[in-house]
Amino acid sequence: MELMNHDLIFDQPDLIPPSDDVVEAVTYFATVTRTRKQWTATAELPGGCTVQAQGASWADVKRNVAQLIFDTLRDEPATIGVHVDPADPEAKAALAAVIEARQARVLAEQAERDAVRHAARFLTAQGWTTRDVGSVMHLSHQRISQILNESSV
Repeated sequence: MELMNHDLIFDQPDLIPPSDDVVEAVTYFATVTRTRKQWTATAELPGGCTVQAQGASWADVKRNVAQLIFDTLRDEPATIGVHVDPADPEAKAALAAVIEARQARVLAEQAERDAVRHAARFLTAQGWTTRDVGSVMHLSHQRISQILNESSV
């Protein structure tokens, strides 16, 4: 069994806290079906307008329906988002589970980085060496020094 490299989590960026700079955006929802080798996305827009776009791949149809929505709406609203889901409820649920798991992982990784930073500061303030702190947390003493230097900036 290969040992886990706990240093790698620090190669990921920290989550950026929410700011007061809010950009108003309207999200439109498109449902995608597949017929033979073609994907088709359908979106309902304000005023009862329905748009359909096609593409050879998921990426193509997503890009095409977003562009079509933007072109149809012209200048309103200024910022739009397009959320694309499969029409098949089981496929939609499977993809939602992946997104949920990824969001949980990102939050858990941030919690780990925060806990390690706190522990490193606390233990060195108690007189522990960076080597001992690194050893107990399965991190290199260089990483502990880096963490201590980051938190003093």
